[in-house]
Amino acid sequence: MTETTIAILSLARQFRYLDALRQFKISLLTIHFSHLLPTLPLLVKSSSALFLHRTTYQLHSLSVKTNSISHIHVLTSLISAYSRLRYPNLASRLFLPILPVVCYNALISGFTLNSMSDQSFSVFRLLLRNSLSFSATTLLSLLPSLLSLQFHARPVHAIVLKSGLSNDPSVGNAFLSMYARSGEVSEARKLFDEMVERNNGDLITWNAMISGYAQNSMADQVIRLYRMMIKRDDVLPDSVTFVGVLSSCASLGATDVGREVDRRIKASENRSPLSGNTFVGNALINMHARCGDLKRAREVFDSMTERTVVTWTAVISGYGMHGDGEAAASLFQAMLNSGIRPDGVAMLSVLSACSHAGMTDVGMRYFSGMTETFGVSPSVEHYACMVDLLGRAGLLKGALELIQSMPMKPDGAVWGSLLGACKIHRDVRMGEAAFSHVVELEPENVGYYVLLSNIYTDVGEMEGVAKIRRMMKEKGLKKDAGCSYIEHKQKIHLFLADDQRHPLKKDIYQTVRRLEAMVEVRGGGVGGEVRGVHSEKLAIGFGLLSTEVGMRIVVMKNLRVCNDCHEFIKLVSEIIGREVVVRDASRFHHFRDGFCSCKDFW
Repeated sequence: MTETTIAILSLARQFRYLDALRQFKISLLTIHFSHLLPTLPLLVKSSSALFLHRTTYQLHSLSVKTNSISHIHVLTSLISAYSRLRYPNLASRLFLPILPVVCYNALISGFTLNSMSDQSFSVFRLLLRNSLSFSATTLLSLLPSLLSLQFHARPVHAIVLKSGLSNDPSVGNAFLSMYARSGEVSEARKLFDEMVERNNGDLITWNAMISGYAQNSMADQVIRLYRMMIKRDDVLPDSVTFVGVLSSCASLGATDVGREVDRRIKASENRSPLSGNTFVGNALINMHARCGDLKRAREVFDSMTERTVVTWTAVISGYGMHGDGEAAASLFQAMLNSGIRPDGVAMLSVLSACSHAGMTDVGMRYFSGMTETFGVSPSVEHYACMVDLLGRAGLLKGALELIQSMPMKPDGAVWGSLLGACKIHRDVRMGEAAFSHVVELEPENVGYYVLLSNIYTDVGEMEGVAKIRRMMKEKGLKKDAGCSYIEHKQKIHLFLADDQRHPLKKDIYQTVRRLEAMVEVRGGGVGGEVRGVHSEKLAIGFGLLSTEVGMRIVVMKNLRVCNDCHEFIKLVSEIIGREVVVRDASRFHHFRDGFCSCKDFW
């Protein structure tokens, strides 16, 4: 091998693809091609990595003229190159069934890369028919295609079990991820348990299962598995683990677990620095904000030396959901000043913040400048947010006109936003119009039926309430049960309305009754739903029993907090002299001294 050949190979292996190609071109003037043949596979890879279509064709032509295409490594590199360049049909023309497994692998990978799942599986079947022994590489190339061919997944897995390749950790992890991503979480967990029992499971195995639970919205299982993991000595969590666990803590509002993860991240930085990991930082900001600790979320944000648009979006969204629209808008401007352009998600976050804070003019200004100023085309989600903003401000006619002017068809979220605004402002007729549209788009969404029923209730139209109940009965729809939960010592305590299951139920109900009596005296008499033992009341009662005097109480609720409970909690915060934080379906409510941060605007 000549010095020139070694130099070209070295450049390509260092990912200096353009330099490698230039050196090859210069060398052709003085050195016979036969001496440069060993460089051809890496040169083909270099040209495709740089998406140099013409150069790839020229290298292909050269390999044909010199008969070097008969070399397996050259042929394989060309199959892979054409696949990467989105020419899978050209890649398949180079393929012959008599070729070795490495060529099958390249073509399977190419079809998978181009989302041609049927063709990928057909090549695998051809490999089996020709009695060729597949490898772990074959399976890793094939498995992404099985996500869209789930009926083939188990038969392929059975073949792999017989081959013995299932003991290969990379293969096991790939099957585990495939089952989890296709929603077969129990099958993924079964495979996980087998792998852990066989060889304790490596970090990738644990992360794959944690990610699988997170992708399937099984946050409680993520936290359980994480607790199992940290009790072991043979595996340590890394940034991937932390991101998965933190997202689940954010979803559940699991403050104690989230703080424990935060402490562990700080402790682990001595071994493996994570302070520069924006993924972990972003996850920490999101977790603390969604668990009610906006102060700590801001501390994490301020400590980050590298911030992406996702980082800024996380902190803007945090202030927005806590009702501090001015801070959110100020951060949005700071992001622009730092040279980072917003994307669609960032725009959605600042518009939502304006909506929750009643900053109608600011939100309208951002929305009107989306395309021209920020280079972001409004999506249906942005329109839904603007309908919500206008509707909350009482501009229902303007909200309807915006819907009618949309360049795309309004979806259920758009009409649902208008319906929600009609609930706030008790506009029955427009609410009925919005409902007629939304039930055509989402006939099974029980929340919209409940919204219109509540509008009828608010204005005393009981015939309308009865009509909605009949519609729900005919469709077999049932109102979602409201539930509230509070975390104490890393355990979630969940309550339903009139719940009798908690071991401290007697003390909890006594506490709630005392609060109700004091509220009735302080409020000059209360009525309506406030007299019912709603789930948030029970959660607050438990919070008073289980926390020290003066500590704030944080409650998570799956639905929108009702008007009467909102009034009740305002008075309770004044009576007990504590802050009560409630995260409902749309935002955070910070109750202090008889007032709410939402200013009764939610």
